Amino acid sequence: MQPITIGLVDDHHLFREGIKLLLHKMQHISLVLEAVNGKDLLEKLHNEVPDVLLLDLEMDTMDGMETTTIIRETYPDIKIIILTMHKEERMISHMIEMGVNGYLLKDTTQQELEEAIQSVYDTEFYFNSFVSKAIANGLRHKNKVKPRLGTEVFISNREQEVLELIAKECTTPEIAEKLFISTRTVEGHRKNLISKFGVKNTAGLLIKAIRQGFISV
Repeated sequence: MQPITIGLVDDHHLFREGIKLLLHKMQHISLVLEAVNGKDLLEKLHNEVPDVLLLDLEMDTMDGMETTTIIRETYPDIKIIILTMHKEERMISHMIEMGVNGYLLKDTTQQELEEAIQSVYDTEFYFNSFVSKAIANGLRHKNKVKPRLGTEVFISNREQEVLELIAKECTTPEIAEKLFISTRTVEGHRKNLISKFGVKNTAGLLIKAIRQGFISV
């Protein structure tokens, strides 16, 4: 099995060393890049582009928010998991809307870290119960627009089925099996949904679909 390659970006040396020890214990996961801030990361990406980026928010020189913006523009295929001490609900919702694929607090367990890496690699997102609650609370006071003809977004019945299965964390092969369609067709529906909702990735798609009432938390 091809290993999932990881980039680790954090300005605290001891924390990086701890995460590196955890990553080395995980099967099919390989640390290929290490950086101390966003600027350092961008320089090193010229030589090595990982599948998944573990990114801190608060760093000198270039923080996680600025780094996320640049990565989404220049390396859209990299999956980003924020790994931080910041647990404010507004920050979580904002970073997911910016295009990150997952959000973990630094007190997470090795098991959850591994699960999150595998999930964003397979399904493009990972929301644990804490993050799901933060998203729900962030959207609770916003008006939801029910999907109908004439609204900003209109999706087909099949796209709705795919969207609901994506929200249940089904992988592309699992969706294909459930709907009796090919994996290529599933990916086609996913790309159409991302385009219709005007977002950058699957995580952003779910946030906007929840906000507009296509799916519920």
